[in-house]
Amino acid sequence: MTMAEGVRIEIVDWTAAQPRVMPLRMQVFVVEQGVPAEIELDEFDPLSRHAVASGAGGEVVATGRLLPDGHIGRMAVAAAWRGRGIGGRVLEALATEAVRRGLPQVVLNAQVQALAFYRRHGFVEEGEVFMEAGIPHQTMRRSCARPAGGGA
Repeated sequence: MTMAEGVRIEIVDWTAAQPRVMPLRMQVFVVEQGVPAEIELDEFDPLSRHAVASGAGGEVVATGRLLPDGHIGRMAVAAAWRGRGIGGRVLEALATEAVRRGLPQVVLNAQVQALAFYRRHGFVEEGEVFMEAGIPHQTMRRSCARPAGGGA
């Protein structure tokens, strides 16, 4: 758990995460980005560890998930909370969980518009840009040997 600027980040299983994070994921991915609702919830959620960032009032302000194979995904920050470093804290919490689980690296499919954000956290692009849910993405990778707490 991390406390920073009144935001608490906890890593939980899907049973604890689902009722808390799904409203935010639906808002960000389905409403804002136009991702089809039927692909937002998938079979990997129950297998994953989920970061839940909560504001002082208990509202969920950001989330992300770590799959057992080291893939990070479903990174979402509530619109009113963007630009405050919360996404970086969620990303680092998930990377720390990967280290705790003994994973050698973390991998993610970054939306192209967010590449610079992930670069600041030590991720490196690989391969070509591809389309996922109608949005351009690129695979990025980071070794778990890198110390957590990268730049914002």
